[in-house]
Amino acid sequence: MASLNTLRTKFGALLSVIIALALLAFILSLKTDMGFSDNDPKVGVIDGDKIRYSEYLNQYDAIKNRNGGVEASTDQESDQLAAATWQALFADHVLVPGFERMGIEVPEQERLDMVSGKIPSQAFYSAFGDPRTGAYNAAAVSQFLSQAASDARAQQAWNDLNEQARLERAVQKYATLIGKGAYVNKLEIEDGVDAANQVFGGKYVAKRYSSVPDSLVSVSSGEIKSFYNAHKEMFKQSPSRTLSYVVFEVNATDDDMLNLEKEVRAVGEKFDAAEDVKLFVRQDRHGEIADRYVTAAQLGEQAEALVAGKMFGPELKNNVWTMARVVESRMAPDTLGLKMIVLPYTAEKLADSLKTVATSENFADLSRQYSANEELAAAGGEVGVYPFSAFNTVMAEALSDARKGDVVKVMSGDAIQLVNVYRADKPSKHYKVATVSYPVEASAATLRDVHNQASTFAVNAKGSAAAFNEAASKAAVTPRIATLNMGDRSVRGLEGSREVARWAYGADKGDLSEIFKVGKDYVVALLTEIDDDEYASVKKAAPQIQNRLLRDKKYDYIVKNLSDASLAGAAESFGSEVTDFKDVTFGSFYIDGAGVEPALVGAITETTEKGKVSAPVKGISGVYLFEVTAIDPAERQQTAEDEKVRAEAMAEGMMQQRLLPALQEMAEMKDLSGRYF
Repeated sequence: MASLNTLRTKFGALLSVIIALALLAFILSLKTDMGFSDNDPKVGVIDGDKIRYSEYLNQYDAIKNRNGGVEASTDQESDQLAAATWQALFADHVLVPGFERMGIEVPEQERLDMVSGKIPSQAFYSAFGDPRTGAYNAAAVSQFLSQAASDARAQQAWNDLNEQARLERAVQKYATLIGKGAYVNKLEIEDGVDAANQVFGGKYVAKRYSSVPDSLVSVSSGEIKSFYNAHKEMFKQSPSRTLSYVVFEVNATDDDMLNLEKEVRAVGEKFDAAEDVKLFVRQDRHGEIADRYVTAAQLGEQAEALVAGKMFGPELKNNVWTMARVVESRMAPDTLGLKMIVLPYTAEKLADSLKTVATSENFADLSRQYSANEELAAAGGEVGVYPFSAFNTVMAEALSDARKGDVVKVMSGDAIQLVNVYRADKPSKHYKVATVSYPVEASAATLRDVHNQASTFAVNAKGSAAAFNEAASKAAVTPRIATLNMGDRSVRGLEGSREVARWAYGADKGDLSEIFKVGKDYVVALLTEIDDDEYASVKKAAPQIQNRLLRDKKYDYIVKNLSDASLAGAAESFGSEVTDFKDVTFGSFYIDGAGVEPALVGAITETTEKGKVSAPVKGISGVYLFEVTAIDPAERQQTAEDEKVRAEAMAEGMMQQRLLPALQEMAEMKDLSGRYF
């Protein structure tokens, strides 16, 4: 009994220690959620500054809220949100401090000029540009500010927008400052004038590298290593993860198709018999009511049934079962010509007053005087001529009975629109259609079956790459290889694979993933390589180097076996034909028949003597010999002043284009956020 008590005492003490350690681990795991900064993981580096999870998340949420607060629903939207977050962090850690040190600032008057539209600002235009006219709407700014006075979130959005506009303006000033440093010297201008003012014609022969068998030349491992050591900067890389993955495709079976057809036809019978079409469609998750009226011609293949008052379908097309009925119809002009006055929704009294005095004759003047939309006001309210089917339900219902000369008041969103109908064509019948659509999908039973296949594969694939490949062969699925470079948030070619990428960034080499639902399919992945080295290894770079060296050796082989230096002899030696070329200038991008070959273009346009066969030219795709037979003046002669303007503008444009990428490269940005976002 004593020994039993001793065992209980010792075991109890051990159990207490285990529980205490587990509790401590649990508390530590919560530190990030509880806000403890010492457990705030690093998600990136910018200019030597560590970017912590909390800082990234704050910026991420700020940008998301700036765009309506909606989470990204696609890989593309997620990538755009992440890219915007990194750009904002780059600005905070590099641009803003740099501008402050340089004395680049945006004073208050410039900010006000951007708000008013006097100085163009993409930030303000994105927020207050009129999508219908494309013009900046300064009146909308005033309207927003009046609402923001009592709305803290709107006020914060306004502050964020102003900061974004200030940064945009500061970047413009910096880019202008750098661009003005572009300079073109006298020799460059002279060379540019000569190049632009001459046009070359002649003939050439070519021998493609691909026509020389690889077996005729050889590249040793020593040559590959020597090239690597001499050109190491070519192989600088960003950190990457390589994975092998298999896809278990989920497709509807024949039984699924038959069962779906039975279901659709049963729904179709009820739909056809429904007295309240709107109610029926709204109660079916597959139903939708159009927001526009269309003509019979616009109904396409559905027209015959719908115009006769019958149900269209159910019909299977492009893997979707579709049935449709007319919800309502009305007579309306085929085409309407409109002018418009746009007023804030708070100006209803003014709208009613204007409606009583407005006519087709004075409407343009009233629009110029009262419309809150500056672009529309400047055009005398002219909107244009549109088919009736172009208008949404609100506008359509307001205009369906309109006649030429009518003035109609339309309450739409945050605006009041007074519409003058100056053209109304002959009325015809228009239809609003309700549609019920059932996509062909796999059943729950099929989903379970395919998931079971993926589960069996996952069990057999554990342990090694060999086991993974063997399990894939047994399951009759083909492994695919993908590489994720730093910053990638999805697997290229695998839509909806954000979770796969997130797993890969946190996995160890040899780890097998869980079963991921990607789109309609199931995916299982194996992490095969982690490469965080600054430079690609010789082994990794070898295929690229070998292709380069093979090309060089094939060039030597072709030139060595060139027995006749004449074009006809070279053509016979190459097994090719003599081809004409014409209208080649120094700025030519390609040559007909040869393709993109800058070395060939350069050699031709450097020629000063006609009728002489050139030395062999090493091109991208092959070896070339050519003979210039004509050097003519260009149709439009470039002057030295023209060339100076062109060259400086091009240099300035290139400098500004490369400005931010160069700064980002100098800041040595490292995006490690893929594991978390």
